[in-house]
Amino acid sequence: MSQIENDHSTVAPQKTIVKSGLKPIYIISALFFVFGFLTWLNAVLITYLKLACQLNNLEAFFVAFAFYIAYFFMALPSTLILKKLGFKNSMAAGLIIIGVGAAIFIPAALTRVYLLFLLGLFCAGHGFSHIAICFKPIHYHPGAN
Repeated sequence: MSQIENDHSTVAPQKTIVKSGLKPIYIISALFFVFGFLTWLNAVLITYLKLACQLNNLEAFFVAFAFYIAYFFMALPSTLILKKLGFKNSMAAGLIIIGVGAAIFIPAALTRVYLLFLLGLFCAGHGFSHIAICFKPIHYHPGAN
C-alpha cells in the first residue's frame, strides 16, 4: 500500500496551455462596426446619387437593392472561396473585394455613370457578405484556420 501512495505522490499535475482565440474575435467585431456604418451610408448615398445622376425614385432605390442582392447571389461563391483559401486568407480576400468595389466608385464619380455605381455597390456587398460568411465559423470555433 505504501508503494502505491509513493507512486501517486511523485506525479506532478500537468498544465495545459490553451491558446486564446479572443484577439481575432475583437478585430472582426471592430470590423463589423465599421461595416455597419458603411452599410448605413447607403441610405445617405441614395440622396446624393439621385441628384448627381438625375434619378427617379425607382432608380434611386436600386442603390440599396444592388448592395443587398449581393448577399443573396454571392453567398454560395463565397463559400467556395472559403473552402479553397481557408478562413484567414478568405477574410483578406473579402477585404480586397470591398476595396475593388470602393475603387469602382472613382471612375463612377468622375463619369457619373449610374451603372458603375451599382456595380461598385454590388462588389462591396459581395465583400461584406463574404466576410460575414467567414466570420461565423471563426466566431463559433476560435483558433480555426
